[in-house]
Amino acid sequence: MRKAVLPLLALLLTGSAQAAGEFYCCQDPASGRRVCGDTLPDQCRGRAYRVLDSGGNVVKEVGAPLTPEQKAEQILENKRRKQLEDAGREQRRRDQALLDTYTTTEDIDLAQKKAEADVNVAIQATNDRIATAQKKRKKLADEAEFYKKKTLPPELEKDLRAIDHEIKLQQELVELKKKEFDTIKAKYDADRKRYFELTRRSPAAPGSGLAPR
Repeated sequence: MRKAVLPLLALLLTGSAQAAGEFYCCQDPASGRRVCGDTLPDQCRGRAYRVLDSGGNVVKEVGAPLTPEQKAEQILENKRRKQLEDAGREQRRRDQALLDTYTTTEDIDLAQKKAEADVNVAIQATNDRIATAQKKRKKLADEAEFYKKKTLPPELEKDLRAIDHEIKLQQELVELKKKEFDTIKAKYDADRKRYFELTRRSPAAPGSGLAPR
């Protein structure tokens, strides 16, 4: 005697056209019973439902529509996930650039020394400009001595103000350049630390560098 067909399959396999298609099922909130159809039943609209094939296998599960609050949270979560993915890609890019740039930690030491040497060169050039400007100012000051008890000529007064301003700017530039040593040290210390994390090669202690004392 042939076994009885399961009630669900009996409902699903009611015709040859239906047997070849998909069926939609959900829980009827009114009766608590499962409702199925070859098109989405009205009772399933706005609710979670399942898509089944002709053999009664679940092809896909569709969740209930999100509430406005859930949609807002999902947008925030997607944004956070994208930020994390972007940060991960950027970190991988920087890590690869680090490995492409340095072969050993000694390479990092050499790069730091070169960066510090470049700053020292810039500081020396600025000090040279200050020295030149100070010589020029001394000549202007000597000339101004002739007008000690008189009004300075407008052109001489203008030149003195301009040279004082120039000296001040160059001195401020020297101070800014000196601060670059801290920035350089922080950068190459971070490079050593990350290089060690990527290669597990113990980082050598950095040299004293070329920073002026």
